[in-house]
Amino acid sequence: MTGVFKGIMHNDPWLHRWLPLVLKRAGDTPVLEIGCGSGEDSETLVSTGLTLIALDLSEQVIAAARKRVPTARFLCRDVREPFPLAMSSIGVVVASLSLHYFPWAETEALIHRVREVLRPGGLLLCRLNSTNDHNFGASGHTEIEANYYLVNGEPKRFFDKHAIDMVFREGWRMLSVEEQVTNKYAMPKALWEVILEKDT
Repeated sequence: MTGVFKGIMHNDPWLHRWLPLVLKRAGDTPVLEIGCGSGEDSETLVSTGLTLIALDLSEQVIAAARKRVPTARFLCRDVREPFPLAMSSIGVVVASLSLHYFPWAETEALIHRVREVLRPGGLLLCRLNSTNDHNFGASGHTEIEANYYLVNGEPKRFFDKHAIDMVFREGWRMLSVEEQVTNKYAMPKALWEVILEKDT
């Protein structure tokens, strides 16, 4: 389970505009990256001087990320397992296209654990598949749950604004919610960019 699409990849500097806020909220604590893939966002974060702990399920992409960002700490693990950090211990979590593989109840549980690891005022910066992401599975596939499909043998969830409001309804303050299209992949991909603050 990784945020990386196997295909043509293009530059996707989505984090850059948020880096001043990330640096401020992270302070002297490490950033946790969920679903780091081959380390594109990891490289951006570490280039600012941040300490990074990054997770992904794929040993192959973890190996690529380690080569790309040798100073970060990369762990191969399922993101549904306990995080390697104490509760209320960090200021920033980044999760780009890595929270969409699970049934709704597991998605809510994962978001709850993200909130638990953040200190009050901590940030979650995430990108989520949009229900308008038809190039990458938002239609034409077997539906498992509402907006949750079996896409080429892999379960994938797609979010509309209502689903975003629901999954972040407790304990979060939304700083920014934008539906966007990225040209990171071979075809345009519709997604939501959501920036949240843990409610104190």
